[in-house]
Parts: sequence; structure tokens; C-alpha cells
Amino acid sequence: MPEIYQLPSSVVNKIAAGEVIERPASVVKELVENSVDAGSTRINVSIGKGGSEYISVADNGCGISADQLQLAVASHATSKLRDADDLFNVSTLGFRGEALASVSEVSQFVIRSRTDENNAGSELEINGGQLSEIQPCGCPVGTSITVRNLFFNTPVRRKFLKTVQTEMGHISEALTRIALPHPGVHFTLQHNEREIYDLPATEDWQERIASLFGRE
Repeated sequence: MPEIYQLPSSVVNKIAAGEVIERPASVVKELVENSVDAGSTRINVSIGKGGSEYISVADNGCGISADQLQLAVASHATSKLRDADDLFNVSTLGFRGEALASVSEVSQFVIRSRTDENNAGSELEINGGQLSEIQPCGCPVGTSITVRNLFFNTPVRRKFLKTVQTEMGHISEALTRIALPHPGVHFTLQHNEREIYDLPATEDWQERIASLFGRE
């Protein structure tokens, strides 16, 4: 009989990451949802080579304090739930506390954040799940996350990424699904430094729909 044994935590984390992060669009979805939940009024998304080279999401939300930064990238750590009863009253786009932990496990990941109460921000680098020391940095209030070389340490998953055009189509759809019900947030999307969307905040939902799908 084959022997049963406990998997190392590094393997467990990579398997878990694969369940949450299927492709670059999954990263965009998770990061942008966090930005919306942070109360942002502007969210800028920048993509390189369909997300395989880099994904950058920057917002002007509430930010994360330096003493909470490591916890923010830990598995099953969240500010959106306190107990099981909260599951029946979820009012946020995400709540599991898995997004940042999963993304940082399979990428070269940098998060910079600053709260309104602090004069300086904090930066944390994670390389395939390996955390560096938190460093002070200059940045505006809010959070910016850069994800480079997605799936660099899980080559089988990287191999199954589709063409740049296909992956970019999934990213555009993911952003559209979030931008449509949040017309009060200004969204931008760039690919290889070329503007794809610039969606100013509006109180008229039809304006947001027209910006994405055309007035006709």
C-alpha cells in the first residue's frame, strides 16, 4: 500500500493558490475587488503582455498600516469577517482572506501601502511565497500591488496560459464585471502602456454602460 504523509506547507500553498488563481484575469479580479472593498474612488490597472509579464493595480483606498502588512498577505487573514454569523451578511466583494496569499505564492509580488494617518508608506516584497523584511517607502494614501512573472514557480500552469490576446480578453471582461456595478469608481486599464479603458466616475449608470459597450 502507498504510504500516506502530510504535504509540506509550501506544496499545500501552491495547490491552494492554483485553486484561486487560474490565469492573469484571476489576479486582476481579486486585486480590483480588494481595491473596491477598501473604499477606493480611483483604481488604475496596468498589464504587460497579457498579464504574464506584470500586473499592476493601484488604488486610493484606505490603505494598510505597516503592522498589518504581513497579516494582509497571510492565508485566511481578513478584515471582512469576524465570526461565522458574518457569512450571512457579507457586504464585500471578497471575504476569505486568500487572494493576496495565493497571488504572492506564485509570483514575484510587491505591495506598497499607506494609510491617511501615516506620513510614509510601507513596502513588502514576496518572491514565490518567501517574505522579505517590511521597508518604509514613499507612496500616496492607498495601496499599489505589482505582480511579476506569474506562475514562474509553477511552470506547468504557466505553460497552459493562452495567447496574449486571449488572456487580455479575460482581463478586460473581469474588469468590466466589476466596473459595471460600481459607476462611482474611476477605473482605468492599460495594456503594454496603451489605454484600453478610461471610465470616469459617474452618477448615471447608463454613462458607465455606454463607456463600456458604446452608446448605440
